[in-house]
Amino acid sequence: MNRSVIFDTETTGLEPGQGHRVLEVAAMELINDIPTGRHYHTLIDPCRDVPEDATQIHGFTSAHLAGKPRFEVIVDDLLAFLGDGKLIAHNAAFDFAFLDAELALLGLSALDPGRMVCTLELARSRFPGLPNSLDALCRRYGIDLSARNSHNALLDCRLLAQVYIELTGGRQRGLSLILDRVDRPMHAYAVSGSRTPRLIRPSEAERAAHAAFVARLKDAVWDLAGTALSA
Repeated sequence: MNRSVIFDTETTGLEPGQGHRVLEVAAMELINDIPTGRHYHTLIDPCRDVPEDATQIHGFTSAHLAGKPRFEVIVDDLLAFLGDGKLIAHNAAFDFAFLDAELALLGLSALDPGRMVCTLELARSRFPGLPNSLDALCRRYGIDLSARNSHNALLDCRLLAQVYIELTGGRQRGLSLILDRVDRPMHAYAVSGSRTPRLIRPSEAERAAHAAFVARLKDAVWDLAGTALSA
């Protein structure tokens, strides 16, 4: 079982070195690169103001975050959910930098950069010279963006999960991304519908033609005289 996590943060600004903080974090579990439905999400009191230009991006104001837990309260649960596998994010260096800054304030170790998977870099290598924002990639892959009227960490994770699978070639179109259960039995994936399977029997002429063809083959494995085919 290969477990990884897609995650996203929303922040009060662009630079942790200028005192900006994380105010929302969301993460989604993937098993063998398929979302399981398990996720982690919380708003966070950043212990500072939220500039208006940041609010215009994600919609959160200081009033929205009043009374929410501080980072030190949620850090253990967050790290437990992140686990020790791959950490996938769009423009991952940005999210890693902010989480690392929050961890440093608590005297905790930074995230292992070797775990970082950046979907922006994957997209740039696949579509050089094209727009590769999350919105642009969703439009390119026909992923529904109707619910994305502002940046929301959990919604962005859900969208990114679909983009990531497209970028890595891990999904056939038409297959569902979210598994009800990772260990779902194979019979649960049977195609539903009202069509009744129809048994196709070869005609006598077709049988004779097949027999003549097989007779010309050395050590042929086809045998219409077999029980299964002659029924």
